[in-house]
Amino acid sequence: MPFGSHDSMNPDQTRQLGCTLGKTLRGGEVLAITGELGSGKTQLVKGIAQGLDIAPSEITSPTFALIHEHEGRLPLYHIDLYRLETPRDIESIGLEEYFTRNAVVAIEWAERATSLLPPNRVQITLSHLDDDTRRVIISERERT
Repeated sequence: MPFGSHDSMNPDQTRQLGCTLGKTLRGGEVLAITGELGSGKTQLVKGIAQGLDIAPSEITSPTFALIHEHEGRLPLYHIDLYRLETPRDIESIGLEEYFTRNAVVAIEWAERATSLLPPNRVQITLSHLDDDTRRVIISERERT
């Protein structure tokens, strides 16, 4: 897994990093993705999907649907918590039900559900360095 800090100069590089990450996934991973609007969260998930043998063109932001399910080498549950404002709203979508051993769960705006996320998750933070460059930090939370 490509842990560490990575600088991406464009969306293609962000997708490529996601693809590299996706190829390492074995199922059971929860990817907690955080970052400002426009930082590349959905582009990263497109790459993760590609690494799971899912066409990147199938990946769109699930902001309005909240959850998109995709089938590939492993199931991918792409969840966007942007529109959910309270813990009660987040609990109402049954987030924990998606944390299965045979799937990958990618959660955009994961900071809105920190208390509901498993401790053994992969934390991914995207930030703007300038208009074009993004920093992507991938780290694993301690397993219990």
